[in-house]
Amino acid sequence: MAESIAQVKNLSHRYSKDWAIRNISFEISNKGILGLLGSNGAGKSTTMNILCGVINQTEGEAYIDGINVRENPVEAKRLIGFLPQKAPLHMELTVDEYLIHCAHMRSIPSREIKDALEYAKAKCGITHFSKRVLSNLSGGYQQRVGLAQAIIHNPKLVVLDEPTNGLDPNQILEVRKLIKQIAEERAVILSTHILPEVQATCDNIVMIENGELVFEDTLYAFNNYIEPDTLIMELENSPTEEELLKIEGITGVEFINKTSLRLTFTSGPEITQILIKASVENGWPLSEIYLEKASLDGVFAQLSVSPQQERAEYEARQKNNETTA
Repeated sequence: MAESIAQVKNLSHRYSKDWAIRNISFEISNKGILGLLGSNGAGKSTTMNILCGVINQTEGEAYIDGINVRENPVEAKRLIGFLPQKAPLHMELTVDEYLIHCAHMRSIPSREIKDALEYAKAKCGITHFSKRVLSNLSGGYQQRVGLAQAIIHNPKLVVLDEPTNGLDPNQILEVRKLIKQIAEERAVILSTHILPEVQATCDNIVMIENGELVFEDTLYAFNNYIEPDTLIMELENSPTEEELLKIEGITGVEFINKTSLRLTFTSGPEITQILIKASVENGWPLSEIYLEKASLDGVFAQLSVSPQQERAEYEARQKNNETTA
């Protein structure tokens, strides 16, 4: 990972007798979007609250730009912008009144507040609503104001908790675009249990399940976590199921339509070459063949069910690929 703005080292926390998270370690790069992924109750909120200095961890350390969050909370918090799942808006205030209030809370010097205010409004596309009372804004624009308060002090790290929750499809697209723009200048950590949010916005992923870190890598690696075991063939003069099952490595056949087949196999990626050869030898004109990737939902489910076993198998596959290469 590139030079990091934040580090979490061997982080553990328990409420009463139960551990919410255990021995979690990861880093956040200076720019881009890190997805903190996990099902509800997995430990995401606990991790974010420790990173933002809301609670003190039981064990381990958290750093923002080299500053220990527990030992120097005020210094660390100056570098963080936070938008919780429900934006902390004062609905009776106008956009300007609310953001000026947030600027004072962030200890921005009075002479710098005007510039900070205009910057945050312009970045979030709400300048034309400066005098509008917050209660009169749509849900999407209220969320934009929430994002504006999170960046008004120009933090190095912005932490977002389920930022598109409750928005309609058009508002979701707008907020996603805005988050990407914010991440061009700073690091963003986006906590969610919604897979499309990760796929649409994130560069890297940290996944927590049952309080344990089960995945840390790029979105590409996450999307390719499970090796494919099915492929699609487009061909004419389709063979029978019996003919296909005679091919070494083919274990299942599904006829999608007259020209499309889904084959389940056990032979590895070289099965495509075997099938191409068989199509030529048997007169099955082939127009297309490709491996099917596992869906994000499938990866999420497999990691969630048996995280330690799946992680061990994944690392073994990666090591084997490196050895083969």
